[in-house]
Amino acid sequence: MIIQCNTPDNAPTTAGDTQVYGPGMWLIVTCMKMICYAKNKVILILTKLYDFHIGSVTESTLWRSTDYGSTYERMNDKVGSKTVLSYLYVCPTNKRKIMVLTDPEFESSVLISSDEGASYQKYRLTFYILSLLFHPTEEDWALAYSHDQKLYSSVDFGRKWQLIHEHVTPNRFYWSVSGLDKEPDLVHMEAHTPDGNVQYVTCRAQVCTEANRNYPFPGYIDISSLVVQDDYIFIQVPTSGRATYYVSYKRESFIQIKLPKYSLPKDLHIVSTDGKQVFAAVQEWNQNDTYNLYLSDTRGIYFTLAMENVKTTRGIGGNQMLDLYEVAGIKGVLIANKRQDNQVKTYITYNKGRDWRLLQAPATDLDGNDIHCILPFCSLHLQLHMSENPYLSGTISTKSSAPGIIVAAGNIGAELSYNNVGMFISSDAGNSWRQIFEEEHNVWFLDKGGALVAVKQPTVPTRHLCFFGHFSHRSEWQLIKIDYKSIFSRKCTEEDYQTWHLHNQGEPCVMGQKQIYMKRRPGNYCMLGKDYSRILSAESCICRAHDFECDYGYERRGDGNCRPAFWFNPSLLSRSCSQGQNYLNSTGYRKVVLNNCTKGVKEMYTARKQQCPNRPPKGLLLTTKDGKLTVNLGNNVTFLVHLDEGDSLQTNIQLDFGDGKAVSYSNLSWTEDGIKHMYKSAGIFRVTALAENTLGYDSTTLFLHVTCPVEHVQLLAPFVVIRNKEVNITAVVLPSHSRTVTYFWWLCNNTEPMITLDGSISYTFPNEGMHTITVQVAAANNILQDTKTIAVKEFFKSLLLSFSPNLDEFNPDIPEWRQDVGRVIKKALLQVCDFPEEQLLVAVFPGVPTAAELFLLPHKNQSEGKKKSEEELEQVSDIIVSALNQNLVEFELKPGVRVIVYNTQLTLAPLVDSNPRHSSSAMLMLLSVVFLGLAVFLIYKFKRKIPWINIYAEVNQEKEQEMIGSVGQGDSTPKITLSEFSTSKELMEKELDARVKSKEMSF
Repeated sequence: MIIQCNTPDNAPTTAGDTQVYGPGMWLIVTCMKMICYAKNKVILILTKLYDFHIGSVTESTLWRSTDYGSTYERMNDKVGSKTVLSYLYVCPTNKRKIMVLTDPEFESSVLISSDEGASYQKYRLTFYILSLLFHPTEEDWALAYSHDQKLYSSVDFGRKWQLIHEHVTPNRFYWSVSGLDKEPDLVHMEAHTPDGNVQYVTCRAQVCTEANRNYPFPGYIDISSLVVQDDYIFIQVPTSGRATYYVSYKRESFIQIKLPKYSLPKDLHIVSTDGKQVFAAVQEWNQNDTYNLYLSDTRGIYFTLAMENVKTTRGIGGNQMLDLYEVAGIKGVLIANKRQDNQVKTYITYNKGRDWRLLQAPATDLDGNDIHCILPFCSLHLQLHMSENPYLSGTISTKSSAPGIIVAAGNIGAELSYNNVGMFISSDAGNSWRQIFEEEHNVWFLDKGGALVAVKQPTVPTRHLCFFGHFSHRSEWQLIKIDYKSIFSRKCTEEDYQTWHLHNQGEPCVMGQKQIYMKRRPGNYCMLGKDYSRILSAESCICRAHDFECDYGYERRGDGNCRPAFWFNPSLLSRSCSQGQNYLNSTGYRKVVLNNCTKGVKEMYTARKQQCPNRPPKGLLLTTKDGKLTVNLGNNVTFLVHLDEGDSLQTNIQLDFGDGKAVSYSNLSWTEDGIKHMYKSAGIFRVTALAENTLGYDSTTLFLHVTCPVEHVQLLAPFVVIRNKEVNITAVVLPSHSRTVTYFWWLCNNTEPMITLDGSISYTFPNEGMHTITVQVAAANNILQDTKTIAVKEFFKSLLLSFSPNLDEFNPDIPEWRQDVGRVIKKALLQVCDFPEEQLLVAVFPGVPTAAELFLLPHKNQSEGKKKSEEELEQVSDIIVSALNQNLVEFELKPGVRVIVYNTQLTLAPLVDSNPRHSSSAMLMLLSVVFLGLAVFLIYKFKRKIPWINIYAEVNQEKEQEMIGSVGQGDSTPKITLSEFSTSKELMEKELDARVKSKEMSF
């Protein structure tokens, strides 16, 4: 015989200090961990000694019994005397096959047995197994999830393993479902991409290369959202800050789940899918500790409300447990705890949530005293906590082999309470109850529900029970076997049974049929046996109103009728079909799934087939598949076109992408899978859709942001500026963007930034001193910044500097190098003049040939007069120019490399201040300088005849413009804007030209 249990045989379960695997024994331990497996007369127990001082398991022992646990044999010599074991797995389709894992802290191996644990073969592993998943039909196939998030497969019961995929989400991998997936070795999994996104991936277990992988859902999904269960596959996709859920029914294309329009779910859990429909618990936007229960149609698409505000309880592991219980053995019967008016009450339904009612309390207590509990003010309330360990019964228990029997902990009163808790039992599926204990017990079913065992301490469901514990606090651990087989002295015969009619408060039709069951007569202690069948007969009933629930978009009103919700327009269902076709016009009702009623009001409540009307296009909607209005440059974007009204087969669809390209489709059906497009440049594009047929047209527009991540930002600003004079500041971003970058300017000590969409601003500094400017550039979810320090003065003196050609050979053209060389130049200049160090600034320009500008600043204290300060600057300038002309200013860049500093003679202004008192000669000199510079530029620009130079410059536009020369703005001094300075391209051309010249000179 096989000792039964309530959990999958291959599912390891941890509860406190106890681990249990397969059908078997529940053993309570605190200093040892024990694992049990029982089949036929064989019982396997794995004990582990945990050392609290070092915080780990130090040894293990494997025990085997062949006489239902009367005697045990130590099996350590069969697995290795020093081998420390961790987990024991039993193949669900062949329980003779057993897989035992070693503790990864000692070694990574698997021990395999094919004779119920009598002998073992050991195989080394290259990875640590965290969990195993056996195939539902193939006994030698298994999936293994490793400690480093890799998924492996084996087709020889763990002897050899093949890598399937890396970076797989824990517990989000599934074997194929028979009858739905074409290949029996297909694996469904949730895998992570290198950039951190998550995809739904399928492939065959032993052939899962990139070329053989499929992606049933084209986009990315939320992490830990993939659920493959029965006929359904569920995923969650983030859309515009809201969660959007999709379902695939019987492996068809994914369709968005339709919840009531304003449910706005914060969380959704799939409760069950085994009743040809989906039960989903949804936490809506205005809920915190409750969920709403929804039921779907057969395809799992359209959901309707079954119960509001179902209570939740936080489990031991911190998970939210829904107070909803599906009674085993009778379809359509559920029990739920609902929060209402700050009270929690227990309700029961017999038609899958169409109608709910309170539980009738027992008439008497354990002593036979009357209980005056009158509905609806007083009723029976049950605790609906499912045990997180499958070998404990939890607070409520039912079994499919014992239909109608419900045992639960609860209380009698106005609301659910955790005080004065007793045990209650119903033998007629919740219609009537009686109390059996005054304290909470764990209850298990024996002999297919033929007998119940209630124990205050944990045990296991079987006819042989094992208790593990102490006789006293000082005794050693003891294993006690209790054999209940003697209670069942014989096998039951027909005379031992009586009939039982399932009903709902006297109503014989439950889920559209009359069901008659057989149950053993009270007091007859006989064994039911394996061939015992509970259902005697089932007869369909005439359809009535309670066999139908409200259809999607309809709500049940106070009079019991279903009417459209305020947000729902019933006529929309007919607007997407084509002329000449038919559609189902809902009556506002739909038959409860799996309800077996016939005739009666069925025709009146069933949706009616009607011919599609012909309408002009209306309600055209254009969206992207992922619901976002942004896409990265170089990625495909998929547009979806939806039409509320209009003949989908006779309506032409045109889509203009806004980049000079457009497409046209003869009818809407061609766009069902979406319209893909890839943009070649960044920017904001106006995407327009037009729907047109012979009766009219409709159009809609979407603005799509095509973004490209910013890789580099450089702030261009003058090194020294005049107080109270406007100056231009520019941020150059690479790669170049158009209208998709936001600039945040932090100026001086302002607490709030100036925000612009343009990369240039004008600003006036009101105060003298050193001012810091920072620009932050935001694009495509990343932000870069650059910072510059600007000296603000009333006036200053500046000189342009050049250097001997050998400096260019060591110029890497990066900001750090320019700063270091600037300090060296400053030090060299201070050696030829007696001038305060803080009043002398040197700015090295980007690019080659290397050039710089020298700034002479007045002293902070100008009490002696401005004129005298100007004269001092002129004198220092003359000294420096003289030294430069005599080649007296030089510095050593590295051993053997000396660089000479020259005066370029061209300066933006001999002396710049804020007063318009320059003489005509000064003005003439300035204009001469400007024209001379322009002439030099033109000669340089057009004298080159090397064809490849221009190409080289085009592909190297990342040269930065780090510093702008001095800007003086008197009335007689022309304003110099950023556009007047050399661009990155021009600087590169100068570099190339200089290098070509140097090569020519070398020849």
